[in-house]
Amino acid sequence: MKSFPLRLHGGQFRTVWGVLALTLVHAAPADTLSFAQCVDTALRQNPGLSASRAQLQQAEAGLAQAQGGRLPKVTVSLNAVRTNDALSAFGLKLSQRGATFGDFGAGQFDPTNPNVLSVAPDNLNHPAAVNNFNTRIEAQLPLYTGGMIEGYVEQAQAYIKAAQQGDNSARQQVIFQVLQAYEGVHAARAYVNVAKQGEIAAVSYVKTIDNLLKQGVVVKSDLLSARIHLEDVRVKLAQAQNTEAAALDQLHMLLGLPLSQPLEVGAQVTPAPLPGKIEELRVQALTDNPGLNAMRNQLQAAQANVKVAKSGLYPQLGLMARQDWNDKNAGLNASSYTVGGMMSWNVFDGGTVRGAVDRAAAGKAELAARLQQAESGVAFQVADAWRKADEAERRVALRELAVTHAEEALGLVEKRYNNGVTTITELLAARAQLDNARADVVAAKYDLAVQRAGLRLAVGKLEPEMK
Repeated sequence: MKSFPLRLHGGQFRTVWGVLALTLVHAAPADTLSFAQCVDTALRQNPGLSASRAQLQQAEAGLAQAQGGRLPKVTVSLNAVRTNDALSAFGLKLSQRGATFGDFGAGQFDPTNPNVLSVAPDNLNHPAAVNNFNTRIEAQLPLYTGGMIEGYVEQAQAYIKAAQQGDNSARQQVIFQVLQAYEGVHAARAYVNVAKQGEIAAVSYVKTIDNLLKQGVVVKSDLLSARIHLEDVRVKLAQAQNTEAAALDQLHMLLGLPLSQPLEVGAQVTPAPLPGKIEELRVQALTDNPGLNAMRNQLQAAQANVKVAKSGLYPQLGLMARQDWNDKNAGLNASSYTVGGMMSWNVFDGGTVRGAVDRAAAGKAELAARLQQAESGVAFQVADAWRKADEAERRVALRELAVTHAEEALGLVEKRYNNGVTTITELLAARAQLDNARADVVAAKYDLAVQRAGLRLAVGKLEPEMK
């Protein structure tokens, strides 16, 4: 009996030997989950989707942050200082509305002294330490930022759309992975059933040939060949049962369930074919594929980043209003206000801003190239999945016909062997051909489900209900 490859992606089991038996019996009652229930569980508990939703929340917070740049910034501060620095001490007394003539050294002014103007007043040059508590409320409002704030808002909005599309893409990827694992369990169990039939037949052959040997109809080597065939079937059956367990473990992980929790799958799922020819589906995919749309929004964010970088080439205008209170103690005495307008223009910075603009433009060009590459990749995926799904559909019909022929052929060979007109080698070969044909049907049906789901994934139309 030969082996039959069952190809699954994303860390699922890779090779399933073509003889599998009956469903494993769990020691504890298992929850039976339909495909839709499995998808719902995975979408609620899958860590990858949790990360995707966190990215969306980050993007939404980024938009709030960017929009806040348009509003006034109001700050409240309280500063306390003590100094005997001559300039600072005199300035603080002025701020407190407490400066006197004595602070200028008026007590040392002697008009009769011809050198009075050369006298250095002690109170002015060596003041006593001054305490000051400054309470301030200040508001700043940007009027024109060269497009910087607008660029940040546009960038944040684009990131939100990209995150939304990315979340949709991640959601469809999870659905696809669940379908692979879910149908992988069914495929494994179908292989198990095929193998069980082979084991029953192999046991029967051993008994029949043993009786024929006792009657002197066949030689001892025939019995030995039959027993070797039976042991080979049983080894592959054990491999198949292990593969079934691995498929269930993979489904557990996708659903975020403990591996020890009993789990049973419901009815099989075969996605309906998407209507339309390859070219029609390609056009639909280029419009609806969430991964491509996420990249397009990222490209818009990169364009906004260029706008932000260019804002450094333009002047910055704003308004400022400030209210101060200065007092020897914590309080609100000596009130004063300041209002004004501010303009700054970075006339020369050695090429720093221009370098930032060039860097942002290069980043945008890179994303544009990656988007073009991704569009070509999606177009190929659509055509490849469409062709493989069509091929798998044809292969299912062919393999089912092959099973019918193999069953008829085996019946004829068994009769010929029982009549002594053929060898044990031919009998076992006919049995292996039937087992292989049945396994091929299982593989073709699994491949049909995966390829149809893959086509829906490429087009951006993969949902739990695939009718």
